[in-house]
Amino acid sequence: MVTIAGAALAAWLWLLAAQGGFWRTDVRLPRTGREPAVWPSVAIVVPARDEAEVLPVSLVSLLAQDYPGRAEVILVDDGSTDGTGELARALSARHGGLPLTVTSPGEPPAGWTGKLWAVRHGMALARERGAPDFFLLTDADIAHRPPSLRNLAAAAVTADLDLVSQMARLRVRTGWERLIVPAFVYFFAQLYPFRRINRPGGRTAAAAGGCVLLRSSTAASARVPEAIRQSVIDDVALARAVKRSGGRIWLGLAEQVDSVRPYPDLGELWRMVSRSAYAQLRHSPALLAGTVLGLALIYLVPPVAAVGGAVAGAWPLAALGLAGWAVMAGTYLPMLRYYEQPLWLAPLLPYTAALYLLMTVDSAVQHYRGRGAAWKGRTYSRPEPERAAARDAAAQDSTPV
Repeated sequence: MVTIAGAALAAWLWLLAAQGGFWRTDVRLPRTGREPAVWPSVAIVVPARDEAEVLPVSLVSLLAQDYPGRAEVILVDDGSTDGTGELARALSARHGGLPLTVTSPGEPPAGWTGKLWAVRHGMALARERGAPDFFLLTDADIAHRPPSLRNLAAAAVTADLDLVSQMARLRVRTGWERLIVPAFVYFFAQLYPFRRINRPGGRTAAAAGGCVLLRSSTAASARVPEAIRQSVIDDVALARAVKRSGGRIWLGLAEQVDSVRPYPDLGELWRMVSRSAYAQLRHSPALLAGTVLGLALIYLVPPVAAVGGAVAGAWPLAALGLAGWAVMAGTYLPMLRYYEQPLWLAPLLPYTAALYLLMTVDSAVQHYRGRGAAWKGRTYSRPEPERAAARDAAAQDSTPV
């Protein structure tokens, strides 16, 4: 046990020193102090499926963007049954602002996720109207404060970026949201350190799907979204496709972009994580086993060693466990401050990690039961082999929207 606790502490010291400063929360939108000489045109594409509950906040915030250039909003109603499209038109008529188009792509063909099929439809429609310079791909539950689009476009143009993405500040109000949500962003940053993502020439690539400003020419050269049409975790796949094509990407924490979707209880949060966790592991039992062992070593061993060692009077074991636990909690403090949450939640991170471990295992179980990656009435199976996917994607390119 002393050896295992020592290994856990060593792992935390390595993460602290060598994992791209994942624990820091000061990676914010690049600000050069300059504005574009000519503001680029932007098409805001919003895929929406049964989102009537959140549109009065999110869509109205998009219509109210304070943007000096040409911009429009295209809401793609993806087979909604709750009046999403009708409500969007009514909100536009009531509030005005940027011009709004509501359109529907029909059911996605085999090999496409519903969201990416909707995104493809919206992007194609925008190009038919005059090829915008950028697309803002944003989810229907994301609210943007008035300067958001202006600041995104300024960052992309003045810093010469092809993809600018911000991780929206998720809602944190209930007890379960306080326990789960900040840790969700913390774990994401640990897997995809923002500084490594933003480093030119670096191999790490990721984005946050709720807010992605994408250069139109880069989308064409990267064959987006066709190249990622089966991806359940589409934001990471999008960033990888852009980086492979030679594009420069940037990801950071948001200051003016907020998620308005509530997750009031553990069940809702559990489904949010488990629906895509096994897809993140590429549906690999070996990666699942490694993830479970890794989570147990890094997050569960330190508190077990600290408490168990103290109870048994094994003080070297207790000291190693307490040291690992302290480093873990210390790296979590900046994220709690970012979310304006009480700092006493930091020592509870092992408990939250145990919940995430169970969610990940449940994601694999649901996959093998045929209910994996389920979202609003659709279930996505494991992606087909890459060669067949590429062949079908090429054929799809010639299919009119």
